[in-house]
Amino acid sequence: MQPPSNPSIQWASPARETAFSNWFAGMVSRFALDTTSLHLASADASFRRYFRVLGTDGDSYIIMDAPPEKENSEPFVRIAQLLSEAQLPAPTVLDWSEPLGFMLLSDLGHYTLLDVLQTPAANAPVPGAPFAEPRVARAFMEEAVDLLVRWQLATRPGVLPPYDDALLRRELQLFPDWYIQRHKGITLDDKQAAALQTCFDRIIATNLDAPQVYVHRDYMPRNLLVNQAGSLGIVDFQDAVTGPVTYDIASLMRDAFWTWDDDFVIDITIRYWEQARKKGLLNHADWATDFGAFFKAVEWMGLQRHLKILGIFARLTLRDGKPKYLADTPRFIAYVRGTTARYTELKPLSRLIDQIEGA
Repeated sequence: MQPPSNPSIQWASPARETAFSNWFAGMVSRFALDTTSLHLASADASFRRYFRVLGTDGDSYIIMDAPPEKENSEPFVRIAQLLSEAQLPAPTVLDWSEPLGFMLLSDLGHYTLLDVLQTPAANAPVPGAPFAEPRVARAFMEEAVDLLVRWQLATRPGVLPPYDDALLRRELQLFPDWYIQRHKGITLDDKQAAALQTCFDRIIATNLDAPQVYVHRDYMPRNLLVNQAGSLGIVDFQDAVTGPVTYDIASLMRDAFWTWDDDFVIDITIRYWEQARKKGLLNHADWATDFGAFFKAVEWMGLQRHLKILGIFARLTLRDGKPKYLADTPRFIAYVRGTTARYTELKPLSRLIDQIEGA
């Protein structure tokens, strides 16, 4: 059975389209899918993309298209199971053709939290929208914090790869390699390179000196879905690792695509801190008793992420032909400047950013 022709779905080759058609025919018969409803739902920064299709009974499903020569879907399947075991709202894998790279998933919602955030009041897509009402924003973000704490409490040693020195260092190196050199066209002199390396060493040492928990690694409104009941679901978790407890809360509050005001960042981070310390997740140094000490660690963890993402966004543009991501780089430069200006140890990085950005 051939799926209906849909101009929004383009295929890299006729062979890939045929492989999908054959797999899809089996899903139609097993799950009573409505072939006329198949359409492109979204694509991300990787080679994955997603379709949505309805069942004849009205249920909604997601199809992941992840070419196996470009994307390894095994971590997605394994981590989806971890989330399910922790009773967290994640997609259920209904079928996975590992050789072909097609997957049928339960549908957690048509809109991301970022969609809801950006939607005008007159067109609010889900109950409780829009975020023009601060109490609504707070409710969603508090729920996101609650889910995060549950995810961290589910941690078991040795289950997920470690977010270790080598990985942190590789990620940070994206900043000089792709953002500074290739995007900005700047070659650092010996003094600048040494200053950057010293700051990298300090950032990595600070971040590794933290309790280790499950880390989603991209926990932000774009990867939280909102269903019609107004509840959140978690997606895009395939890169999860075991790493610093500070990472996901930094990711949530210093968003790649949305900027929260500083008071709101503090308020929601305090909510996380209160829950996490009560659950024993912050039994480290004076973090459980001193919010300021914990927040400094969150900021330093966030700084590592900001520098990494600047490199990734430059790479997406220059290597992968996806220029839209560079539009968000000013947000990350602002994050980096804000953090480096607050800590004496990071002043060399602050000066280097000024030199790179010409300010």
